[in-house]
Amino acid sequence: MKLRRWASTATAVAVFLGLSSLTGAASASAESAATGYVALGDSYSAGVGAGDYDGSDCKRSANAYPQLWRTANSPSSFDFTACSGAVTDDVLAGQLGPLNASTGLVSISIGGNDAGFGDTMTTCVTQGESACLDRVQQARDYIATTLPGKLDAVYDAISDKAPSAKVVVLGYPHMYKLDGECSVGISEKSRAAVNAASDDLNDVTAKRAADHGYSFGDVRPAFAGHEICSGDEWLHSVTLPVDESYHPTAAGQSGGYLPVLEGLA
Repeated sequence: MKLRRWASTATAVAVFLGLSSLTGAASASAESAATGYVALGDSYSAGVGAGDYDGSDCKRSANAYPQLWRTANSPSSFDFTACSGAVTDDVLAGQLGPLNASTGLVSISIGGNDAGFGDTMTTCVTQGESACLDRVQQARDYIATTLPGKLDAVYDAISDKAPSAKVVVLGYPHMYKLDGECSVGISEKSRAAVNAASDDLNDVTAKRAADHGYSFGDVRPAFAGHEICSGDEWLHSVTLPVDESYHPTAAGQSGGYLPVLEGLA
C-alpha cells in the first residue's frame, strides 16, 4: 500500500511539473512574441521642435522619445506613425495599421489638437488677454465634454488591434513657469489659464487611460523647472518655423518624455 501510494504521488507530481512547464513555456512564448513597438500620436510624439526631421509632412524627429526608446531598447520591430497636427480621428484613420498581436508596446500622446491647442496659443499671442482667456475656456469646455469620447474611440481601437500590448499614454507639460523670468509675452493671467487647461487635459486623459487599463505618463514633474519663463526651457516659445512654437526641444524629449516612458514601459 505504501509503495503504491508513493508511486501514485510521484506520478501526480510529475504530471503537475510537466503541466507547469508547458504552461510556463506557452506564457513565455506569448510574451516573447509580443515585442514590437508602435509609436502613435501627435506632434509631441513625432518630435516637432526637436530637429533632425525625416522629411515628411509629419516632421518625425530622430530626437523624438519613441526613436530614443527604440535605440536604447532594440524592440523586435518599430513603427513610428505619430504625425504633426494629428487629432484623434487621424490616429483612427491613418496610424493604427502596424498594430497587431505581436505588438508588445504602444505609446501615444493625443488630444491637444482636438482641444484646439494651436489656435488657442495663436489667439493668446496675437489677440490679448481677454481673447486668450475666452479661447482657453472654450478649450477647457471641449476637454470636459467632447474629448473623453474621442479618446475612448482611439483607446478601444488600440485594444482591438493589439490585445497583448502594454499601452503607455503620455500627457502634456505645463507650458509656463508662473512668476518666472519672462519680461515679455502673454500676461501672467493668460499663462496661468494655459497651464490650467493643460491640467484639465492631463486629468481627462489619465482617467480615460486608466479606465482602459493603460498606463498614464504624467510629464509635468519631469518638465518642472524647464517650462517657458524658467530660464532653462525645454519648450520653445514663439519660433521660426512657427510650427515648432510651444513644442518640446530635443532636451525636452530626452529629459522630459523619455524617462517617463522608460519608467512605464
